[in-house]
Amino acid sequence: MILHSNILGQGQAFIILHGFLGMSDNWKTLGKRFAQQGYKVHLIDQRNHGRSFNSDIFNYEVLVEDLKRYCEEYNLKNIVLLGHSMGGKTAMLFAAKYPELVSKLVVADIAPRYYPKHHELVLEGLSALDFKVLKTRKKADDILTNYVSEFNRRQFLLKNLYWKDKGQLDLRINLKVLKENIEEMGKALPNNSIFKGETLFLKGDKSNYITLYDETLILEHFPKAEVKTITNAGHWLHAENSKEFYEEVIRFIK
Repeated sequence: MILHSNILGQGQAFIILHGFLGMSDNWKTLGKRFAQQGYKVHLIDQRNHGRSFNSDIFNYEVLVEDLKRYCEEYNLKNIVLLGHSMGGKTAMLFAAKYPELVSKLVVADIAPRYYPKHHELVLEGLSALDFKVLKTRKKADDILTNYVSEFNRRQFLLKNLYWKDKGQLDLRINLKVLKENIEEMGKALPNNSIFKGETLFLKGDKSNYITLYDETLILEHFPKAEVKTITNAGHWLHAENSKEFYEEVIRFIK
């Protein structure tokens, strides 16, 4: 089974991996801008997300192998690989396992360390959406407000809503499997995982996902890494300050 993707532009392959509960559509605007710089941008839906296939198995090892199969299917080599959050962990492990395929690595607001579970309330809110009775996006937002106070974060989550049939809403994510495997998302990069190629870590100045302590750990796994801060941005730095995010990525990959 091959991952679903939206492919933009022509040139060197540039793969973008979304975060947990996200999808490729979240990156469409930035993807178009990268494509205009002479890249063939592959916006990918990881398994159990977006329009890609569902599976009961969900961990970073299988996410990496999904991406390897995708590269083989499209004959992709010498890729620029960018991943955000969960996608960043996938990208880190992929680059360490298949360094010959990656020319440059960009990791957005995630470190190689272990993260404790912290998505429980969001998953509870999504589980509270009863599509047997829920018929509008507005009503879904009203229910989700009880679990997620931030408007922008709710809009991000509600991008997963789609019309399964006429008058019938549903979620694109495989919510059941994601809830059952939530511990997998926090796992650290294995100790022996090292990528010696050029790497850029971007962190939001309002985010606590990458700390000063983490920067030492980053260099153990990625000896050529540089860490840059995106101002006026939290964990969703690519959306909260897309201008600065775009400029830093282009500076690095060019």
